[in-house]
Amino acid sequence: MTCAGCRTSSELEVDFSMAFQPIYDAGAGGVWGYEALVRGRAGEGAGEILSQVSADQRYRFDQDCRVKAIQLASRLFPADQELKLSINFMPNAVYEPAACLRATLLAARETGFPMSSIMFEFTEDERVSDTVHLTNIITEYRKHGFTTAIDDFGAGHAGLGLLAEFQPDLIKIDMRIVRGIDTSRARQVVVAGIVDIAKELDITVLAEGIETEAEFRVLKGAGIRLFQGYWFARPAFEQLPQVRPELISPLAGLG
Repeated sequence: MTCAGCRTSSELEVDFSMAFQPIYDAGAGGVWGYEALVRGRAGEGAGEILSQVSADQRYRFDQDCRVKAIQLASRLFPADQELKLSINFMPNAVYEPAACLRATLLAARETGFPMSSIMFEFTEDERVSDTVHLTNIITEYRKHGFTTAIDDFGAGHAGLGLLAEFQPDLIKIDMRIVRGIDTSRARQVVVAGIVDIAKELDITVLAEGIETEAEFRVLKGAGIRLFQGYWFARPAFEQLPQVRPELISPLAGLG
């Protein structure tokens, strides 16, 4: 019931769990969802955990992260709210799209977590050499009702070239572009261009890494609705942190 990559992978020797960081919806005035972020049991960051995962273990680690995120979210997410769970995945750790989804689908069924509430986002820290493979992954995920996203858009390999190959449901503008945007005309022009392109392609835009109110105000004025960053809330280990109370509409979560 597993893909060949998982069957041949050695056992993981690192113990990890997830922290959650909220994604704020400025249009609705409430939380849109939460991103699951890998953390060690002693508070180690994702980089330290990933450094302990060997190349032959990446398939198993990718699967275990998905399952852990879904299990925790099914327990933590309020049943009366339709929140998105954002899960990072490594495209090069997907051996075969349909086979690699089996553990995800099983975890969702066993916990009763809705498929439509899951968003998979990938970042291009590692170049995807086979864009056909990546397109096949996205196509398979959409068959099951998952939302797809490009993380760190505008940094590394996650840029316009990749967007031209295929169009996800959402793009997350990298924090290096939004940092200090309130005082940078160049950044404002770049973001305006991204927003225009996304609108033409019917893609939702999320700005991540927001650290100041000024950044938030400028980005909101540029037409962006979804936001994530320390200014709203820091990640919390196996908990759902709340965003700034003054940003929450009295009607948020009642629909």
